[in-house]
Amino acid sequence: MAQKLLLMAAGGTGGHMFPAQALAEAMLRRGWRVKLSTDARGARYTGGFPHTTEITQVPSATFARGGLLAKAMVAPRIGAGVISMALQMRRDRPDAVIGFGGYPSIPALGAATLLKLPRMIHEQNGVLGRVNQLFAPRVAGVACGTWPTELPEGVPHEHVGNPVRAAVADRAGAAYIPPGDYPMSILVMGGSQGARILSDVVPGAVAALPEHLRRHLRISHQARAEDMERVSAFYAEHGIAAEVQPFFQDVPARMSEAQLVITRSGASSIADLSVIGRPSILVPFAAAASDHQTANARGLVNAGAAILIPESALDVSALAEQITTVLSTPDAASQMAQAALSTGIPDATDRLVALVEQLSEEGNP
Repeated sequence: MAQKLLLMAAGGTGGHMFPAQALAEAMLRRGWRVKLSTDARGARYTGGFPHTTEITQVPSATFARGGLLAKAMVAPRIGAGVISMALQMRRDRPDAVIGFGGYPSIPALGAATLLKLPRMIHEQNGVLGRVNQLFAPRVAGVACGTWPTELPEGVPHEHVGNPVRAAVADRAGAAYIPPGDYPMSILVMGGSQGARILSDVVPGAVAALPEHLRRHLRISHQARAEDMERVSAFYAEHGIAAEVQPFFQDVPARMSEAQLVITRSGASSIADLSVIGRPSILVPFAAAASDHQTANARGLVNAGAAILIPESALDVSALAEQITTVLSTPDAASQMAQAALSTGIPDATDRLVALVEQLSEEGNP
């Protein structure tokens, strides 16, 4: 029997790439070949993919960036990408094509639509991204990572959850050490891109904590490259043990060791928190399309696993108060960790695998 081929298409952020990585790991274990179509931005996140994943960079573009000349070149670049992918698919026909969102997924989904290949979408957020909005009526169905997800009427869908990487799954339900009079850890993440507002506010909030808490803390702070020096300097000046990096390759390990996580509410971060099970303070990205990060946060917040602070209300004193509340109440912190676990879907990858295999057998309706 010929080896089946899965073609995945994903954009240039960790939110799109991490679920694709989880699916690649699972499908390769099941004996499939796996290809990933992305662009140069997405290629930065492929270091954790299994080495047998075949990675292709394909031209794409977005109208959301650049001046008039750049915008004028969007359509030709996308067209070239679709043609390139169509030619590749005719030579090496995929049994299933799945898009994870982001404009780099346009060429593969566009070519699969033209060639009438079996295709579907995985949407990580509670609101469809722009590219997924475009293709949702043109695929066999939408696998939803967050529930509820706002969908066009009549689009077939199934709630599967957001797949997490093997490194996260390996720490599912890791024992939580509640805050106490001993070394504690706070993990600060602004998504895969870092977040300036967290770099502006979190260091000051940590410095404002009561001394009996602050002296036990170690901070792992993910910051944009341009913010690293000032953030590191602030922590050092205030005698706070901190490691500041633009991207942590070992986020699952750091999260499993943390007493508290302060983060944006991107879909992958929410999934990791719910599978590992950690208390969190969530600061949704206010400029996210359709405010989807607030929608993502809803499950953890409603379960009592997270505290939500809108960007408009985030300042040093407000954040310091919430950090103090969590770290001063070990029983409540432990309850938050358990509540996070109650919202998780640790078998999300298996659910998505089942849909991909069904798609390859049945094709598009």
